Amino acid sequence: MPLPTDERLLKLADDLLKQFDTIFGLHPGFRPAHAKGALLDGTFTPAPGADSLTRAPHIKNPSTPVTVRFSDSTGIPVIPDNDPNANPRGIGIRFHVGERVHTDIIGHSTDGFPTHTGAEFLEFLRAVASSGASKASPSPIEVFLGSHPAALAFVKAPKPAPSSFARESYFGVTAMRFTNKDGVSRFGRYRIVPEAGIDHLSDADVAGKSKDFLFDELTARVSSGPIAFRVVVQLAQDGDVVDDATVHWPEERTLADFGRIVLTGPTADSAAVQKRMIFDPIPRVDGIDPSDDPLLELRAALYLLSGRRRRAA
Repeated sequence: MPLPTDERLLKLADDLLKQFDTIFGLHPGFRPAHAKGALLDGTFTPAPGADSLTRAPHIKNPSTPVTVRFSDSTGIPVIPDNDPNANPRGIGIRFHVGERVHTDIIGHSTDGFPTHTGAEFLEFLRAVASSGASKASPSPIEVFLGSHPAALAFVKAPKPAPSSFARESYFGVTAMRFTNKDGVSRFGRYRIVPEAGIDHLSDADVAGKSKDFLFDELTARVSSGPIAFRVVVQLAQDGDVVDDATVHWPEERTLADFGRIVLTGPTADSAAVQKRMIFDPIPRVDGIDPSDDPLLELRAALYLLSGRRRRAA
């Protein structure tokens, strides 16, 4: 995946990378956000009728190998799983659709994103970095949130800890355009839904857990049997905003079945694979295209810059 040629985009991505380093510290070989993670392998099977939504290769194929990464938030590789800052949890799904050909889904456990643009997100991170208990009120982050209602809503949204990575739902941040074999296109956002059901813990229960309880539970769970998720797509209707990750669509929007993921075991050499794997928020396969959400190209550039740095560490 080549770097974009837009110098302003690259500068913004580099500034964001440096800002993550300022907040979380520099940890060579790890991601600047969602640094603590684990990989599992499995298989994706398309849902019956999913070809009415998209002609993508992993919908045409009877099954497709997948690698799934579960993660805690922040850029701190040793953050305790019971730290409130470890929410929202993250997921990255790689579909291995062919020889050196893949497409990814990236999501987290809070529906939405705090800002519409990358420039706003950089402003948000800078406000976080320059705020603290020693700052007089209103602090920089209080000022930012007071003037950015979408960011305030995201920060205030409940972010309970799950009892298991396998019992949490995950949301694609940005909309995609899905096109079927007849050329009919619909915009939609991914949701990853656990077949075991969603289960969140109380703050008191989380406080009593060990620092690695989610990753230990994940290892134990998959060793005793497969872990399954449904992949669905929340479909936009005419008039819905499809280029702004801060805008929620009504819950009554149709959820189209996309397929099922079954995870059967940990990825071999997980640490080494995580170091070199660079997820891509842009689909780059026929039948699924990015929307005009400005976060997509920026995230792709940021992930590539940080991934190259991680590989070189």
